Amino acid sequence: MRRGLSAPGTPPHGPNGPTPRPRIAAVNALLTPSADRRPIRELPDTLISQIAAGEVVERPASVVRELVDNALDAGATQVTVRLLAGGVRLISVEDDGAGIPRAELPVALRRHATSKIASLEELESVGTMGFRGEALAAIDSVSEMSIASRTPGQEHAFLLDGQSGEVRPIARATGTTVEVKELFFSTPARRKFLKTDATELAHCVEAVRRHALARPQVGFAIWHEGRLVEQWRAGDQAQRLRDVLGDDFMDQSVAVDRVRGAVRVWGRAGIPDAARSRADHQFAYVNGRFVREKTITHAARSAYEDVLHGHRQPVYVLFIEIEPARVDVNVHPTKIEVRFRESREVHQAVRHALDDALAAPRAATGGVPLLRPAEADTDAGALPPLQVDGVAPGGFANAGWSQGGLALSQRAEAWGQRVNDLGALWHPSAGSAALQAAEPGAAGFAVLQAVGGGTMVPPTPSTPQAATPLPDGDWPLGRALAQLQGVYILAENRHGLVIVDMHAAHERIVYERLKQQAGESPGAALASQPLLIPATFAATPQEVAVAESHAEAIAALGMEITAFSPRTLAVRAVPTRLAQGDAVELARSVLAELAQHDASSVIERARNELLATMACHGAVRANRRLTIDEMNALLRQMEETERSDQCNHGRPTWRQLSLRDLDSLFLRGR
Repeated sequence: MRRGLSAPGTPPHGPNGPTPRPRIAAVNALLTPSADRRPIRELPDTLISQIAAGEVVERPASVVRELVDNALDAGATQVTVRLLAGGVRLISVEDDGAGIPRAELPVALRRHATSKIASLEELESVGTMGFRGEALAAIDSVSEMSIASRTPGQEHAFLLDGQSGEVRPIARATGTTVEVKELFFSTPARRKFLKTDATELAHCVEAVRRHALARPQVGFAIWHEGRLVEQWRAGDQAQRLRDVLGDDFMDQSVAVDRVRGAVRVWGRAGIPDAARSRADHQFAYVNGRFVREKTITHAARSAYEDVLHGHRQPVYVLFIEIEPARVDVNVHPTKIEVRFRESREVHQAVRHALDDALAAPRAATGGVPLLRPAEADTDAGALPPLQVDGVAPGGFANAGWSQGGLALSQRAEAWGQRVNDLGALWHPSAGSAALQAAEPGAAGFAVLQAVGGGTMVPPTPSTPQAATPLPDGDWPLGRALAQLQGVYILAENRHGLVIVDMHAAHERIVYERLKQQAGESPGAALASQPLLIPATFAATPQEVAVAESHAEAIAALGMEITAFSPRTLAVRAVPTRLAQGDAVELARSVLAELAQHDASSVIERARNELLATMACHGAVRANRRLTIDEMNALLRQMEETERSDQCNHGRPTWRQLSLRDLDSLFLRGR
């Protein structure tokens, strides 16, 4: 295109350059200071309410949430929501609560009028769902609204017209009905931002579902265009979870219940196999209020980080009970955000509650936790399971039995060889100490020996032998049958066939022992290696501040980061096992973690990542041939090791094929 010619569709040129388009001109006019100064004046009440509505009412689901909040605060036992056009044309919320007296109906639509609080002390310890007194006034300013209510002492109900303010008697049972018609009719620009009716309906259903999970004693029904969409009858908590989230959630989740200090955390947490690609099944409640709070989200993710694969998201329903004065719910007009007085206390309570629930290995079917060896009932004819804590790698002959009042018998001696055979899993050969020291898992071997607490006995090379029959008993992971391609262990239990990834399973066992040993000396710093030439990088003011304020935490991670200049940081030491990595990238990631999360949690996570690497190198490799006794010993270790259902990277360690599954493969019974 030759100079001087305009492209098609471009605005014409004026004497001072191109003439701006109308919309751009309007924006420029707003940004250009005006010579005529406007006076400061109060806004009209209607405009104030519409501005407030922009914060409180985002879409029809926001109205549903606020109206259901009021119904629950009124003590309703049945809430019915009726919608037209996804809630745009009509939102009607009916309840059988306490109702509103006639004299208070006109006051209910005034801004900052509420029956929930009356003083600053009550604001600091809110125990109701609503309290701001803004919702009804904001909704009334952008819709055609009416309220029909009757208290137990009134002869009949009264209807308040939000537009005219007229109050007239009508027929209605005790309770309240709020109707919202033509949402955003007075602000058509807001209405254009709404999605399709189906999308808005889905958001409304989700808003009611969040209430339903926390209120099992209340029945809920949702109607759309005269058709019943969802209905949840009043019942107990377990039945409500099953009705709302489905049978799969209940079958693939474990119970959570823990009290830590002034915080109680209870509910259900999905097993790692139930994780999803999106975080759409994460429900957290604080004193019955659904919230999105980063402290809770981070605590839950931390509890799952050792058992989830890739970027999968856990599923859970957690109810957090805490003294109302210790949590601030007056953070945002939507009341979906809260702030804790002691966020670390809540973080630790949530994480430890989930840790306890997820730690126990699960049975081969149904997600039922396996019995601990000391808890399992044993009779005189059954041999007790192996004890984990007394086992020293390379010296497994020192392993004892669970001390449940049972004396060691000749049967235990018969198991001595089988236990000793498992020592070979940590070292392919026992001939050279120098070879052991040179192995990637040598450090893990030393730590595991310390965990065992016994004298190391050099393992004897395993040789093929006839398998000694296992004692009679119902082992959850069954009896070993064979090894498939040097990778998988095939075992038989009463449900069918169990397939075990031996490397992944052994990796988890080693990792848990390493974590246990590291927990005995939490103050010890990770091994550090100084850099011959410090690695410098340009840092932001926040990174410099974090490096200075968290110097001890950084040192505990085996790193040294100091200020080289006001805007430059120098990395002078890194962890020994990460000496070959990018020091600058490592420093940036550590500083970012410390800026967002508590220092202790960052240190613990970094330690666990290094221990996971050690465990991976120290675990038995594929194509390693095991005897039947070694396989059985590994299965018993899995049954006694926490989180043994997943490896350190979140992959499953075993799978169950039931007899029904096997029958279907061969069309038996058809």
